[in-house]
Amino acid sequence: MSENRVRRVAEQIKKDVSQIIVAEIKDPRIAEMTSVTDVELSKDLRHASIYVSVYGSEAEREETLQTLARASGFVRSEIGRRIRLRYTPEINFFLDTSIEYGAYIESVLKSLKEEENRDDSRSDEDN
Repeated sequence: MSENRVRRVAEQIKKDVSQIIVAEIKDPRIAEMTSVTDVELSKDLRHASIYVSVYGSEAEREETLQTLARASGFVRSEIGRRIRLRYTPEINFFLDTSIEYGAYIESVLKSLKEEENRDDSRSDEDN
């Protein structure tokens, strides 16, 4: 199957799942700041790995992920209604920690920059 088609279907699934999570799943256990960051689709379009980012505590992340896993049948049926495919893909949700990792790297770089600036100001005082 064409890689372009797989990519287009994955993007459409990403958009639709985002809308489903925000507007149609009325479960309070899903954190307010939940977003779909990526969708990986198998070449035969039968399996979709959906990566979600959850802003909150570790307990909120786990509860949101478990709730989404329980709602995967509903999400799959909604995807089947919205997208015309021969087979509606099996859906699995995974936690995406890349945003938190990026924030961590940014904080480390910022602290190194501040430390460098302190060292530069000390060397200027010595001269």
